[in-house]
Amino acid sequence: MFLYQENTALQTEKTISILELIESGGVGGISIISVLFILLVVVIYIYFERLLAIRSASKIDKSFMPEIRTHVLSGKIDVAKNLCQSQNNPVARLLEKGVSRIGRPLEDINSALENAGRIEVYKLEKNISVLATIAGVAPMIGFLGTVIGMILSIFEISTAGGNIDMQLLSNGLYTAMTTTVAGLIVGIIGYISYNHLVVKTNKVVYQMETTSLEFFDLLNEPT
Repeated sequence: MFLYQENTALQTEKTISILELIESGGVGGISIISVLFILLVVVIYIYFERLLAIRSASKIDKSFMPEIRTHVLSGKIDVAKNLCQSQNNPVARLLEKGVSRIGRPLEDINSALENAGRIEVYKLEKNISVLATIAGVAPMIGFLGTVIGMILSIFEISTAGGNIDMQLLSNGLYTAMTTTVAGLIVGIIGYISYNHLVVKTNKVVYQMETTSLEFFDLLNEPT
């Protein structure tokens, strides 16, 4: 008989799903979790949108720079310019600015390349700073839910007198714990996404810098 009761107790052990856990946090917990979920959607959207854009920007035909070199040395500036315009990437747009200014002082060409480079970097880094902001804000929002949950629990204890309602008390604790976990998860995802995109962007910036140096070397070659 005792073994049967023990087995029955084990079989009826309570489990809880993630949805039930969120709902147990009450209105405050659900509101904060909803905000964090929206932030998570924003992080995922920006990450994949920027990742695809950066990958597209980093694709450069290996024959592109040798062809530019051949056209410039042979004096076919218009052909070189048209070749740059046919390529849709930051390196090609950067070289187009330089090619269109061949014949001017090197200082003017350098200034044009620097300005064009800043514009391309700005385009690549579009909305990436939002990920850094979310990575820092999400844990703070989660901790806000923790504070709210603890306040609710303390309020329940203070008003209950000698009869503490464990159900209401647990709701406050659920709010405290679930929002903290959710905030940390969103913050971690945002932080990793931000750093990964920064690394990818830096590779494209390095390509532009390398191409600029090759272009200046080309201009300084004896004709």
